[in-house]
Amino acid sequence: MDAYCTDGVTSEIRGINGYEDGQILASWASPEGRQNIDIGKQIFCNSAVNMKNIVAIGFDMDYTLAQYKPETFESLAYDGTVKKLVSDLGYPKELLEWSFDWTYMVRGLVLDKKRGNILKMDRHKYVKVAYHGFRLISKNEKVATYGNTFIRDAFDGPDYAHIDTLFSLAEAYLFAQLVDFKDSNPGKISEEKDYSCMYKDVRSAVDLCHRDGTLKKMVAKDPRKYINEDNLIAPMLKMLKTSGRAVFLVTNSAKPSFFHDENRANLFAVETESGKLVNTDNGTPLAQVGDPDIELPHQIPNMRCKVFQGGNVGHLHKLLHVGASSQVLYVGDHIYGDILRSKKVLGWRTMLVVPELEKEVKVLSSSRDTRKKLQLLRSERDQIEDQTHHLKWSLEHENLDAGEKEKISVKLDLLESQRARVRAAHQESQRIFHQKFHPVWGQLMKTGYQNSRFADQVERFACLYTSQVGNLGLHSPAKYYRPSEDFMPHDSDILS
Repeated sequence: MDAYCTDGVTSEIRGINGYEDGQILASWASPEGRQNIDIGKQIFCNSAVNMKNIVAIGFDMDYTLAQYKPETFESLAYDGTVKKLVSDLGYPKELLEWSFDWTYMVRGLVLDKKRGNILKMDRHKYVKVAYHGFRLISKNEKVATYGNTFIRDAFDGPDYAHIDTLFSLAEAYLFAQLVDFKDSNPGKISEEKDYSCMYKDVRSAVDLCHRDGTLKKMVAKDPRKYINEDNLIAPMLKMLKTSGRAVFLVTNSAKPSFFHDENRANLFAVETESGKLVNTDNGTPLAQVGDPDIELPHQIPNMRCKVFQGGNVGHLHKLLHVGASSQVLYVGDHIYGDILRSKKVLGWRTMLVVPELEKEVKVLSSSRDTRKKLQLLRSERDQIEDQTHHLKWSLEHENLDAGEKEKISVKLDLLESQRARVRAAHQESQRIFHQKFHPVWGQLMKTGYQNSRFADQVERFACLYTSQVGNLGLHSPAKYYRPSEDFMPHDSDILS
């Protein structure tokens, strides 16, 4: 059901976390909540947000309020997709023997559907790491494919797919498996099915899995197997409501069109016990035609509907008494579906949930010495290269006698040897450092020294970002989130 709730979110989450009203305490207000917050649970700020000005806070459900366990939930989705490929789309039965490594893929990758490649790029869209299936593409091949065009590809066309949600990791892994299988087993997959066609089939199989309700039934049957318990969520929601904020949930496929005010979809109230839809006038239930004496529970004075289907963001603003879009904070996990639309289209303030961030910041925190070593090695490389360029210039452009040229040549040989050693040490140290984050793709938010494409999107579209939605409960509901000072290269060199 495409629905949004303007109240009652706490009771929805209680089924996952097992809280009763009497047990709910604001995490921030508790003695533990006033202590130093673990770095993995902090809220980071790109654009200032004064919570005193926020009157309504909305949440996505999947991977936001409901934190799925990738090792079980994504494996369930993967197995269902493989079965659909074999049974519905005619792929070889060998696929049924495959398994899913949920740790392999990361967000922020781009699939080159035409070539069968998986790419990680920096914020300037330069490809830094590339695999064909599971085969690492060499530097020369990578440059020849992605680095030599006069106008570089924007990677946004129909030939590319963006892995920006945790739901996409299984399909990316399956695509890589199919690429390897096709390359290694000529004839097993029809020649008419190129890499792009295989990706299209994977997407179709994924949609079939979600459409037939199998995944939902399995999760509903045993929620604890597929959803992580987060004891911070219920207290956080209670704290926000107690502080006077309206709390709402916008979930499922309602969101793409829901975020556009020109969408004229009718707004229906949902009778939660029966599932019955009731016509409304901007949220006020209307008596049913032909049954004028019907008594609706929501017609009782001062009672409002809590769950709705359809409608658009204009209806929501009226129901929440929102005077300006900037008074709404929306929390979600999807850069495009949740954060970009709600910020660029609506002007809402945004918070992105990045579960991977908890590990990322802890590794960074424990690697201060390594990062200093890398900075020193890079600085040493730069100094040696500067000296080398200066000496080469002297040899080529200055009038020197034979003795002077001989001395400079000896110095150059020594510097070239030194540069090779430092370069090798720097590259190896950097490789080991990035493998601490992920053995294949490295640091989520970086590619080398540049911010990754994913980090660039987080910085541009998320006012706030954090590892778990419950982290909101560790901070005052009146907190003023302020960004750190921006630094340009000349600033950081002077201040370091």
